[in-house]
Amino acid sequence: MKELEKLQQEVEKIKERNQRVEADKAWETSKTRTAFIGCVTFLLIYIFMVLVKAEQPFLKAGVSVVAYWISTESYGVLKKWWLKKRHG
Repeated sequence: MKELEKLQQEVEKIKERNQRVEADKAWETSKTRTAFIGCVTFLLIYIFMVLVKAEQPFLKAGVSVVAYWISTESYGVLKKWWLKKRHG
């Protein structure tokens, strides 16, 4: 009986771990995370551009964020293509 209980505890630990891993993965791929990083990136670059007196700081900060957004959105497509090519 003790071995059965031990196995049940191990299964529960695995289930809990899987839930944490799934939650972490959901956060990593969430639009909320991407939007937050984009906003913080824009704000920091904009402030930097203003401090160094760059021309058109708003536009330059925006270009950086758009480049970040394109890279994050194209990642999934690139990954699917790579997996298909590699694993047939």
